[in-house]
Amino acid sequence: MEPDFLEQHDKRLTAAFAEAVPEALIVVTPDARILAANQKARMLFPRLKAPDLLAMHVRVPAILDGVARVAKSGVMTSVSWAERVPVERWFNVTITPVQDAPLQPSIVLYVQELTEARRVERMRVDFIANASHELRTPLASLLGFVETLQGAAKDDPKARATFLNIMRDQGQRMARLVDDLLSLSKIEQNLHVRPEKPVDLAALVRHVADSLGMVAADAHVTLNIAPHDPVIVPGDRDELLRVIENLLENAIKYGARDDGTPTQVDVTLSVTTDDVRLDVRDYGRGIAREHLPRLTERFYRVDPGQSRAKGGTGLGLAIVKHIVAHHRGRLKIDSELGAGTKFSVTLPLHKTTKNI
Repeated sequence: MEPDFLEQHDKRLTAAFAEAVPEALIVVTPDARILAANQKARMLFPRLKAPDLLAMHVRVPAILDGVARVAKSGVMTSVSWAERVPVERWFNVTITPVQDAPLQPSIVLYVQELTEARRVERMRVDFIANASHELRTPLASLLGFVETLQGAAKDDPKARATFLNIMRDQGQRMARLVDDLLSLSKIEQNLHVRPEKPVDLAALVRHVADSLGMVAADAHVTLNIAPHDPVIVPGDRDELLRVIENLLENAIKYGARDDGTPTQVDVTLSVTTDDVRLDVRDYGRGIAREHLPRLTERFYRVDPGQSRAKGGTGLGLAIVKHIVAHHRGRLKIDSELGAGTKFSVTLPLHKTTKNI
């Protein structure tokens, strides 16, 4: 075969091989001139093209040094680097010499993004630490009261009744925490499977408002539910019920006035061509702006003491966020100190109800 034909064939083969790899891949000559780069690589380094020098478009010293070392030694190496802007991302690059190429030796750079793995690992560590901390306090309390009832308070009916009430409250707190952890785990396992059953969101709102009526009345909160025709969304009824319950319970608990002054919570549905927005608005003390980005983190509390006193586990809004994501929706939180808080959940309409 003619050399030109072989060279063109080799270039096409190298390019096809690069595109077949699911991660970012760059093939260069020993003097760091680009032979091929797949689409994933061009997403990281948009101007990559043959036969430019790699250094023209990849401004990462660790990569360039790694390529130079491999070209000199012929030994595979691995380097890592991190980007801090616009968002934090981590990468690992395996740099491998290829000596048996048909026409010329080459070097392959295989780029793996580690951002998600790092994020999951950090989340796992934080989650275990927080869950252990949240369970340790009520468990220690229970064990302490059990020891007291077995000892000094064994024959004291009044102390026994008091301690048993506290033990019941601590047991219920642990049960709520375990239930929320299990719910969160179940939602995360099915996050990639979009629910499609038709659910009437307006009917769910009315149902939750009716079930929380007594709770609201005890807190001197009036639930204002704007009437609305049926609104059908694709979803999981139990999960959407959990979202509405969490948002209304939060609005009642944190929107109520400390002095018992009557207040209200407004619940409205707004429908557009493609989606519906559920707004839950309270008129409580509000939340400082610096806390808003972290409200949906697991176990994050603006006021830990108040949250625990009101029976919160620190997982309610994390569950809301994951359920909304499971339904391919959006969650927005607006708040102002002294003026209350509004939670907005936007969900896509069921395809049978669009353009009706």
